[in-house]
Amino acid sequence: MTAIEPDATRFWFPPAHSWPDDDLVGTGADLAPGTVLAGYRRGLFPMPLTNGELGWWSPVERAVLEFSAFRVSRSLAKSCRRFTVSIDADPAGVVEGCANPDRPHGWITPEMKEAYLLLHRLGWMHSFEVWDSRGDLVGGLYGLGIGGLFCGESMFHLARDASKVALVHLVAFLSERGGVMLDVQWLTPHLASLGAEVIGREAYLSRLPAALAAPDPFEGLDSDVGWG
Repeated sequence: MTAIEPDATRFWFPPAHSWPDDDLVGTGADLAPGTVLAGYRRGLFPMPLTNGELGWWSPVERAVLEFSAFRVSRSLAKSCRRFTVSIDADPAGVVEGCANPDRPHGWITPEMKEAYLLLHRLGWMHSFEVWDSRGDLVGGLYGLGIGGLFCGESMFHLARDASKVALVHLVAFLSERGGVMLDVQWLTPHLASLGAEVIGREAYLSRLPAALAAPDPFEGLDSDVGWG
């Protein structure tokens, strides 16, 4: 489907040159589709603070995963053959898996879930689902796609390597269909082991306009696409 542009946000985002030298750039605003998209287009993403206030973040040590640097080990390649992967077949199931309250450091509130599922219905949020041989959802990831930019938000797994398998298919999908940049926000040891690296906020913002202007790899893609 073609993504539907929502009503413009009523909030103003400060220019990057005025941002503090801190990952948290500001607080407030809302999670309306137009506000969320405006934030991403400026290099920001929303995440609530522990006090419930909505924060807007742009990590100083911003990390990306270059397609050419992505590392698939022999064991991960073997795991890929154990699962079936789909795209946009069960975004609600993936978001629920990522928002499991038993996971440590959970940040996906009911309001965040509602906001991203609405963005899915408008054609901006996309999910990659991983299914086992019984047809059970055992892993996946979701994120926001704007032009050639894909911003990974969260992933989960109930079976070994299932979230990594979702990432393998995301990288393959983006690289094959003209994606430009895969934003992973903060670098974690898990992501570093797969080839992600820190490029920093300044470099990220300099690359952002070209990524946003590129064609959308998800344009015209039917939901429930199976990859096998």
